[in-house]
Amino acid sequence: MRLTSPRLRAALLATASLTLVAAVLPPPQPLGIGDRLFPDLGNPGYDVLAYDLSLTYKDNRSPLDAVTVIDARTQQQLDRINLDFTHGKIASVQVNGAPAQFETAGEDLVLTPGRPVPAHAPLRITLRHTSDPRGRGDGGWVPTRDGLAMANQADAAHRVFPCNDHPADKAYFTFRITAPAGKTAVANGLPLTPPRRAAGTTGAAGPATTWTYRTRHPMATELAQVSIGDSAVIRRTGPHGLPVRDVVPAADRERLEPWLKKTPHHLAWMEERIGPYPFETYGVLIADATTGFELETQTLSLFERGIFTGAGYPEWYVESVMVHELAHQWFGDSVTPRTWSDLWLNEGHATWYEALYADGLGKYSLERRMREAYQRSDQWRAAGGPPASPKGPEPGKKISLFRPVVYDGAALVLYALRQEIGAAAFERIQRRWVAEHADSVAGTEDFVRLASSEAGRDLTAFLKPWLYGTKTPPMPGHPEWSGGNGTPKRV
Repeated sequence: MRLTSPRLRAALLATASLTLVAAVLPPPQPLGIGDRLFPDLGNPGYDVLAYDLSLTYKDNRSPLDAVTVIDARTQQQLDRINLDFTHGKIASVQVNGAPAQFETAGEDLVLTPGRPVPAHAPLRITLRHTSDPRGRGDGGWVPTRDGLAMANQADAAHRVFPCNDHPADKAYFTFRITAPAGKTAVANGLPLTPPRRAAGTTGAAGPATTWTYRTRHPMATELAQVSIGDSAVIRRTGPHGLPVRDVVPAADRERLEPWLKKTPHHLAWMEERIGPYPFETYGVLIADATTGFELETQTLSLFERGIFTGAGYPEWYVESVMVHELAHQWFGDSVTPRTWSDLWLNEGHATWYEALYADGLGKYSLERRMREAYQRSDQWRAAGGPPASPKGPEPGKKISLFRPVVYDGAALVLYALRQEIGAAAFERIQRRWVAEHADSVAGTEDFVRLASSEAGRDLTAFLKPWLYGTKTPPMPGHPEWSGGNGTPKRV
């Protein structure tokens, strides 16, 4: 008989348990939560409560070293735990403090703990891994002239860190970002501690710095933002003392100030229409990169530098785009879609306030924009599906989900609703929507139910063809408006 120490014996038992579990379980496979548009996105069996991400940046040619800690709670017994993750290498995994096996299946990382995790129990997963920003055109890390930023919509957060990558599972985030001397790191939320010197990381330019941020409200993974670069952080005060933080290329600070100083007014304009701003801070992140889009990352909206510095963009248009991303902080960020088919609730509302702002500037009237959208609506529905049941993205082009039907086509639904029930009831719906569903998820059925309650009558029969029909219904109050084929639609 050979005796071993208690610690070694425990390790041997854990290894034997891992081998036994692996032997009886079927091969790993990617799982999803049943989203119609992204069937493999998200994972069943647990609810993430918080992410703690530690990222060490060297340069754009090197993968970042990373540690992701996930605190969750199980909803059922889990023999295996699936996470969404790709574009990085896993070094080690622990589940509730004990080593776990790991393997990949599609874009899932499948963990096998030493013993099943019981239902309704705490779950802590610690992963040491890399996060690779190189050569990817499908979202996640966005290389900039001087560093990196993130663009995770719709399903790209798991190209940066292991996660439950579906907007239905919101969580709190802490970011710990170590960057070389001279670089500035920012992330969602507010600084948790002052920047500090990172031990043992002195380079040619001096010691590296670790920056720490934390969100005060839960956030969907697709809204996470980390930016590292030669950045200036500009602070000012918004309505009710709200901290406003803008992050811009340091060399462009003065050039961009005429745009940045507009944000407090935009915040006040939105608050007048739908109520208090829902988060702890706001600002714009201007990246020296070409993405083809702007993005409502929570508390810090991402913009391309070129929209502010390039020729051909009139001032009213740029301002209305700034309002569009700001409106998303309520519609999409605070009230997050239950499924990706509910995307119209994000983009339709943001487009509505974008159009309303442009109307107020006297540059592009709301009625004209809606009439023009009505003329194209049938074509948009044929190409992209109805607003609340859009067609999936084209293969290899996830961004193609964002078609005109979920922007102006969805704003047209809101215009029709206002025409049907009146401006006063419509405005009450907007305010109730963002107040009652703040920091949570909601879907199309929730919106129809709330609208019916506020209108004092069941709006299902009215809204269903607008949301799900292949043809655009007649517009209330405008019998003269014609559809995409030029035929008048009669009320």
